[in-house]
Amino acid sequence: MERTRIAKVDDVKLVRRGEQVDGTLHLTPHHLIFCHTPPAVLEDGFVKSPGPKPRELWITYPIIQTCTLRPAPPASHLPSSIRLRCRDFTFVCFCFTDEKKARDVYDNIKAWTCKLGRVEKLYAFTYQPQQLEKDVNGWDIYDARAEWKRLGISDKDVDRGWRISRINSDYGFSPTYPALLAVPSGISDNTLNYAGRYRSRVRLPVLTYLHSVNNCSITRSSQPLVGVRGNRSIQDEKLLASIFSTSHSKPPTSTPPSRPRSRQSRRSSEEDDSPLGSGLTLGDAEALEDEMISQVGNDHKTDGSRVYGAQQHNLIVDARPTVNALAMQAVGLGSENMDNYPFAAKVYLGIDNIHVMRDSLNKVIDTLKDSDVTPLAPNRDSLAKSGWLKHIAGILDGTGIIVRQVGLQHSHVLIHCSDGWDRTSQLSALSQLCLDPYYRTLEGFIVLVEKDWLSFGHMFRHRSGFLSSEKWFNIENERVGGDNLGRQGFGNNTGPGHALESALLSAKGFFNKENTSRESIVDSDGELQPYDMGQQNTKKAVPSSKNGLNEKSTTKVKETSPVFHQFLDATYQLLHQYPTRFEFNERFLRRLLYHLYSCQYGTFLYNNEKERVEARLRDKTRSVWDYFISRKEQFLNDRYDAMIDDNVRGRERLVFPASGEVRWWNELFGRTDAEMNGSTRISQTHQSLSNGNGVAIKPTVLTGVETAEDAIGAGVAGKELGSDGAASVFGAGLAGLGIGKGKVKEGWKSPTPSLTKRMEVEMQ
Repeated sequence: MERTRIAKVDDVKLVRRGEQVDGTLHLTPHHLIFCHTPPAVLEDGFVKSPGPKPRELWITYPIIQTCTLRPAPPASHLPSSIRLRCRDFTFVCFCFTDEKKARDVYDNIKAWTCKLGRVEKLYAFTYQPQQLEKDVNGWDIYDARAEWKRLGISDKDVDRGWRISRINSDYGFSPTYPALLAVPSGISDNTLNYAGRYRSRVRLPVLTYLHSVNNCSITRSSQPLVGVRGNRSIQDEKLLASIFSTSHSKPPTSTPPSRPRSRQSRRSSEEDDSPLGSGLTLGDAEALEDEMISQVGNDHKTDGSRVYGAQQHNLIVDARPTVNALAMQAVGLGSENMDNYPFAAKVYLGIDNIHVMRDSLNKVIDTLKDSDVTPLAPNRDSLAKSGWLKHIAGILDGTGIIVRQVGLQHSHVLIHCSDGWDRTSQLSALSQLCLDPYYRTLEGFIVLVEKDWLSFGHMFRHRSGFLSSEKWFNIENERVGGDNLGRQGFGNNTGPGHALESALLSAKGFFNKENTSRESIVDSDGELQPYDMGQQNTKKAVPSSKNGLNEKSTTKVKETSPVFHQFLDATYQLLHQYPTRFEFNERFLRRLLYHLYSCQYGTFLYNNEKERVEARLRDKTRSVWDYFISRKEQFLNDRYDAMIDDNVRGRERLVFPASGEVRWWNELFGRTDAEMNGSTRISQTHQSLSNGNGVAIKPTVLTGVETAEDAIGAGVAGKELGSDGAASVFGAGLAGLGIGKGKVKEGWKSPTPSLTKRMEVEMQ
């Protein structure tokens, strides 16, 4: 209690949604607790007995996003106040009659929030579970070997083309990857060792999902170290070729698979199976995406009609916009040169990076920031301008591309972004959610989060900012010069010239080998040094002080971003679109986001599996799944239908996201559906486009397609597009899909001034 200046304050007024209530504020090492007794209820002029019970509002310190003190001098006769904005979108204001007490409370909150210095001082390490949680052990729910066995992969059975490698059993090969890696059975650990050197942070392509119906895979990795010299790795190419040949799709002998049906009216499956020239309309953006990928991947060697799903179109999905991948080449990274991967096609998705997503959520918070003092509904135009729904729709659109490739085209997909732990985790997990009904159960969703988010190294500690930051605390009229604290959220990323300054600092860090900061994605562990195929890098990562677990640390604001929040939001969209296909309900997702930030449980506290093992979280903390499993009945969906029958509409194995139907998750923001969505929510999601014939179409997340033969999209490197059948497909669909077509010469294009700004943002 050495940081506690004041433990209890009486006569505190709580203001929330414009309503006021008097009570007592208690300050403990891990919580703010506001206690009050509601007014007595009168019945026939007498106080109803028994009287109302006292109520409590508990706020855990790590969930506080921003804290603002507004001192009021005694002469003003106004109360001093502390306004809190919480990460679960709770907005409260505490009013004090004594300014000194208000300052003491503010200092106390600041000390217990952002001056801890170590993760081990968070609430999870002292939390004592309630009795109903003591009989549950959430740490045992996920077992990697059991999940691989469920997918048909084991040490004893390699018939499905995969084996379990122990090359990373001590986390020395790739510190941010899980200990067990599923790789093609024909690839040796020696090949993996060399292939890993070609991928950022040694996050080489490994299996995350194997589809039980067609044996097609979803693999994930980080970006390759291509650089401006066009480096290549024979071992990486061999690994990918082996991954993409673990199954061979054969033309169906009976009824061809039908295309995904949207929630609007669709043509019959026979019409849906037609190629673009046989009746596919420009209004079907999903069909255009699939047709572009398949036409580019055909190499123009097949003639005659095509049967949908009969040809395999293995795909590399680069989640970044093409210009962002181009920017990474300048610092030794980049994207695959498809001349070296002729067995696949590559697509670029226009999913923006963590900085853009953080800024988008900050704009949403700005719209809701007065929720403590006013009951008024938020401005829906301001919500729309935040771009949040556009980003969610883009993630779902990219998910739909992957689901159709694996589930309908019977193809393999490799997903990566920059480091392979943000956008890659979103796309990989959401795709599996759509492909496999098991992950739509409560237990399956827990396994999915453990596997694709926790085990594969999403940086929860960095992205969530558990240790907070002094930048998120502010005393009005006492702001220190130099800090823009007017807009506080997950981080500050505004101001003229900020993007250029960040790009220059990043470049400086790249050339300064002594720079060990991880503030920028371009200066870490020397991995961005020029790649040399002739030099054997036998040095393993040497952690200092157990990877810094015992060192004092603080939150780097620029590394925070609502990546996992977006995944839960996208899951909510699927739950809303398919209300009978999920065993869990909306409240489960909402409480999961709350406990991400509450730090009451140890599940999300570190960045990867290695750090959690070294911190001995299983022994020192409780799992967040204890909370949900012990209260399972509260999180079950009453409308859930577990029956799977592909011949019955509404019971199909696969679900396909309708990105054009995204809506605000109003329950999360503590608002009604009418307040946030109204009657025009769909029109605010996308800006309408037209194909020239007056038919409105939906924009696509697809920004480029590339193979060894052809390339399409802004900034895509490859060869000049031909003038055959594929070109006619591109000409018909590109205008509507928002993708440019043009000649692409050897090397990469110089970016236009409009693209330079986006490159600078990516290089932060």
